[in-house]
Amino acid sequence: MVLLSITRILFFLFNFEHFSDISFLRFMRILLGGLQFDISAFLYLNSLYIILYVLPLPFRYHRVYQTVLKYLFLIVNGLILASNIMDFFYFDFILKRSTADVFHWAAEGNILQLFKQFFIDYFVGILIWLGLIFLLVFSYNKTKINKPDPLQGWVYYPMGIFILVLTMYLSVIGMRGSFVPSFRPISLGNAGKYTEKPLEMSIVLNTAFTIIKTIDKQALHEKEYFSSQQLEEIYSPIITPDNSKQFQKLNVVILVLESFGKEYVGALNKDLEGGNYSGYTPFLDSLIGESKTFTRGFANGRKSIDALPSVVAGIPSMVQPYVISKYAANRITGLATLLKEKGYQTAFFHGAPNGSMGFDAFMKVAGYDKYYGMNEYGSSKDYDGIWGVWDEEFFQFFAKELNGLKEPFHATLFSISSHHPFIIPERYEGKFREGPLDIHIPVQYSDMALKRFFEEASLMPWYNNTLFVITADHANQSYFDVYRTIVGKYSIPIIFFRPSGDENLKGIDNTVVQQIDIMPTILGYLNYPEAYFAFGNDIFDNEARHFAVSYSNNTYQLIVDDYILMFRDDTTVGLYNYFSDKLLIENIAGINFEIQNEIEMIMKAFIQQYNHLMIEDKLYIE
Repeated sequence: MVLLSITRILFFLFNFEHFSDISFLRFMRILLGGLQFDISAFLYLNSLYIILYVLPLPFRYHRVYQTVLKYLFLIVNGLILASNIMDFFYFDFILKRSTADVFHWAAEGNILQLFKQFFIDYFVGILIWLGLIFLLVFSYNKTKINKPDPLQGWVYYPMGIFILVLTMYLSVIGMRGSFVPSFRPISLGNAGKYTEKPLEMSIVLNTAFTIIKTIDKQALHEKEYFSSQQLEEIYSPIITPDNSKQFQKLNVVILVLESFGKEYVGALNKDLEGGNYSGYTPFLDSLIGESKTFTRGFANGRKSIDALPSVVAGIPSMVQPYVISKYAANRITGLATLLKEKGYQTAFFHGAPNGSMGFDAFMKVAGYDKYYGMNEYGSSKDYDGIWGVWDEEFFQFFAKELNGLKEPFHATLFSISSHHPFIIPERYEGKFREGPLDIHIPVQYSDMALKRFFEEASLMPWYNNTLFVITADHANQSYFDVYRTIVGKYSIPIIFFRPSGDENLKGIDNTVVQQIDIMPTILGYLNYPEAYFAFGNDIFDNEARHFAVSYSNNTYQLIVDDYILMFRDDTTVGLYNYFSDKLLIENIAGINFEIQNEIEMIMKAFIQQYNHLMIEDKLYIE
């Protein structure tokens, strides 16, 4: 427990920028609460060791048997400590403790290269782990077990059986987290008892516990907040468009830029640094001047595998990433499927090794005809050594391949270079402006690659007949305090651009939009005539209630207008006016009931619809 508490303190210190408002007394309460989760995880993972240790049999005193137990203990608990240390660094990317889906990431084909790079970048973590292992071994060696002499069976065996039963009983209590039989075993949500903000739950928890509790877990349960009629009136994912307009067979190109948080875009942050902030995306800034751009754009998740279902199929990841959940085999009708019915050729481009993150499998389910990965690129000379083909070269490949598609076509590209370990080609060393964050130079490189793509694409015959949508998969590192909040950490650019100069697609818009709105907005712009399924809304539909939803630390989050509501265990635990209270300091839940009830109603309706339709495999229209 001492060593696990040390890792909790270090987790807090390594991620202090996310928790800078925690007082000393509040932190002490969090440390004390965390012991409950440490005991539970320890007992779960050491259950075999514990049983073998207290078996009332004489051979347990044998030196070989004790040596086997020793190494079992050290290996298991060494892995527990390693998992906690991993999240010292990974938390900054996903804003939660790692869960069982980390094993999906660990199955990546380039995992050896990734581990090599992580060991180099986060070597301090290895040193901390070795130090803790030394303390673990040292302490274990101080503990001795002595064989009773003489060993009297009439006392030893009954007492041994009693100790075994008592140990098992206490272990089950420790795993459950309570002596009270009527209490449910503790889960991730119980961490909220010791915190004031959902993000702080990550300090209370430990990574081993979150992995255990999310393995083979049914993520969703039916909710009955409203009757069927009430539910349809509040929120429905069935979109029925006006079919009186002529369908426009425009080409549709979506560019999903890795880690391009809103913070890096100068044109979207004119109030930062007293109006002197220039950002790190000069080309994107220039494009924004010719596009329809949303200042309140939000990602629906914090990981790349969350983004694609949201962007191309209008399906956000709630509780678990959709593509690796038990519902991933559900029938869906994504953008590619719907456009193919109108004669479109469809393709997906990702410069990583084929199979990376399971994108090839999901994009096939989502209706894309062709997949272009590193194999199709056909050359390893432009491989960055970790993630795939450099953005500059792959964007050029993308432009040329689009020229070979039959119009009308729809294509989506997912970039890779603006990703940890934040490296760029050697020929560009010293060419970009330094910033306070490691990601700032790779963002400038990818922005340059995007510029070159548009220069190449503008020469193509299909260019002027194309609708371009530019967004990010998620945000990443943050420098400014406003982007370290749960609102800022999900803020991304969402941009619609028509080279032909449609005046309806120009200007800055303050409407709240999210990734799952992209598909219905594209279909609305094309005047798609038939009803379809999407959890989002057409951004240009003035009658729709616009919102942005996400899920983090066992808490649903819903942004509506100037407010963000946090909802956990059927209860609102937070309500903030993020427009006037940019750092989310004043929790007005239970104070402003009118606003709270309105947003909570939308939140409940969304959860009820999402869970029911996902469980019943009804993410489509018959």
